[in-house]
Amino acid sequence: MPGELMTAVAVVEDYLAAVGAGRTADARRFLSPDATLVFPGGKTYRSLDELAEGSAGRYRFVDKHRDEYDTLSTPDGDVVYSLGRLHGENAHGVAFDGVRYADRFLVRDGLIVEQRVWNDLAETGVLTARTPDDLDERWRAP
Repeated sequence: MPGELMTAVAVVEDYLAAVGAGRTADARRFLSPDATLVFPGGKTYRSLDELAEGSAGRYRFVDKHRDEYDTLSTPDGDVVYSLGRLHGENAHGVAFDGVRYADRFLVRDGLIVEQRVWNDLAETGVLTARTPDDLDERWRAP
């Protein structure tokens, strides 16, 4: 992998680690001032604060098991795909794990200018579960 693509992966990895750990100030430094964050349902945010506010009723916390990265260079910047599984706790306090996700990042000049997120949180019933028994065993936290 060329050096600039390795750098782009490192930016994305450090950003995702900071977001997952709740270190918003650290995560912000990886975002371009005009970054766009697009989440399932076409929900678009312009900042991590907007994202946190928009996600507050969906889950208490969520983080990612980052299983793999794919990359490519484009005239607009470096594209990094992060693929893996979500884990966390929904708004009702039910722990979950193993829900697949895919994120696409556009990295330009060492900063994330766009993040597009796809995941199966809604399809798995994770967001509406009120007890662990409401979840299929595949999505229950160990």
